Amino acid sequence: MKPLTREWVNKAEGDYATAARETRARKSPNYDAACFQAQQCVEKYLKALLQEYGIAFGRTHNLAEAQAPFDSGASAV
Repeated sequence: MKPLTREWVNKAEGDYATAARETRARKSPNYDAACFQAQQCVEKYLKALLQEYGIAFGRTHNLAEAQAPFDSGASAV
């Protein structure tokens, strides 16, 4: 795994841990925050894949946009 890919994965796993912790909160869990962190997690895992495969990507928070290179070139990945 490329070093920059590992950075994206580490960030994604941190977001996942935060989302999971929030959903397990016994007192006043913030589900909106958990959903936000889950979205961030998926976004960063997608960016990790793009990075690992050498697919250029811009600054986006749109999951469909980040996933698009895999839809059009799935056989290349």
